[in-house]
Amino acid sequence: MVRRNTRTVGLDAERLALDTLRRQGLVPVSQNFRCRLGEIDLIMLDDACLVFVEVRYRASNRVASARQTVDIHKQRKIIRSAALFVAKRSRFARSTMRFDVVAIDDHEHNGQTLEWIKDAFRPGDSSL
Repeated sequence: MVRRNTRTVGLDAERLALDTLRRQGLVPVSQNFRCRLGEIDLIMLDDACLVFVEVRYRASNRVASARQTVDIHKQRKIIRSAALFVAKRSRFARSTMRFDVVAIDDHEHNGQTLEWIKDAFRPGDSSL
């Protein structure tokens, strides 16, 4: 079995998530937005809604599933980074915003499962 480095695995997971969301009608705005507060994997438009997407991948040998790894601390970083993204791009200032998670679990002998969790968390849930 060939092991891939984490960067390659992460890029493949983001590509899979992007392709999946595009097929569902979302339009890409930005990828891998980085700022001093953190990073957002994908930023997309779902009609008039600005969607911030966290992509998580986990191999089958991990204790937690991919969706379980987006904890309160990660949510806070994403929310703060999203606020900075919108502050720097005034055209999105009045947009409705949503925070989604695309969780990809690799089951060694049964292939991958991809779960798109719309509205996975909200700023009020994260006790900023």
